[in-house]
Amino acid sequence: MTVRKNQATLTPDEKSAFVNAVLELKRTGIYDRYVNAHNWYLLNDSDFGDRTGHRSPSFLPWHRRFLLDFEAALQRIDKNVSLPYWDWTADRTANSSLWGSDFMGGTRRGRDGQVLDGPFAFQGGKWALTVGVDRRTYLRRGLGSGTPQLPTRADVDSVIALPVYDSAPWNSASNGFRNALEGWRGVNLHNRVHVWVGGQMTSAASPNDPVFWLHHAFIDKLWAEWQVKHPKSGYLPAVRTANVVDLRSVLSPWNNVTPADLLDHHRFYTFDTESGGQRF
Repeated sequence: MTVRKNQATLTPDEKSAFVNAVLELKRTGIYDRYVNAHNWYLLNDSDFGDRTGHRSPSFLPWHRRFLLDFEAALQRIDKNVSLPYWDWTADRTANSSLWGSDFMGGTRRGRDGQVLDGPFAFQGGKWALTVGVDRRTYLRRGLGSGTPQLPTRADVDSVIALPVYDSAPWNSASNGFRNALEGWRGVNLHNRVHVWVGGQMTSAASPNDPVFWLHHAFIDKLWAEWQVKHPKSGYLPAVRTANVVDLRSVLSPWNNVTPADLLDHHRFYTFDTESGGQRF
């Protein structure tokens, strides 16, 4: 069973294995297929029509499946690799080990935000952007420049305390856990982290920055924590609802999986904070 670990606890060998698998996906062109898919679905989502993946109840199951596919691609290269998660309530500064030159890289050029160190720096010759970019094909960030502070654990706890998954009108105006976690209402969790990282993470092609996967692995973990706290609450809408992906509607682009199929992450992986009967 795959175990997803906090990136702060990874050994040097585990960091290297993850980075090397990501670079191999990039070299073969597979990585950019994921960037293109996310770019397309975000640009084609709206608060009207058949929403999939963003600003809608399916935000969490859609990204869970997206991450599962990416993790499987990594494991076809190295079966021991899993997706780490970035707990941005604890690793909150640009000096965190996450941004070290042995992992995500963090040093950036002031005037344009180009990442200058680490394995994903353009000058290293292995990370040229091809999807959803302007003429600048290098990875950019602006750590802390778009918003000064990452969400706190108190912010997270206030969202996990919400007892209802989602509610009408099932979009960015909805009350409930999903929309608060996504960041369109309340303390702003997911969206704020994208803005804090800056650069490509603020675009529809945000997977151009590999930290996207670590961020969303933590968002996925927070969904799992919410499920433990609210065992009698579930995905909504549970019944057919116009223009919304309900519990048993198929998710595009896969068309062979529903939110119901993705509710229990234990079918696919566990987190390093889970052991025996004690979870999180």
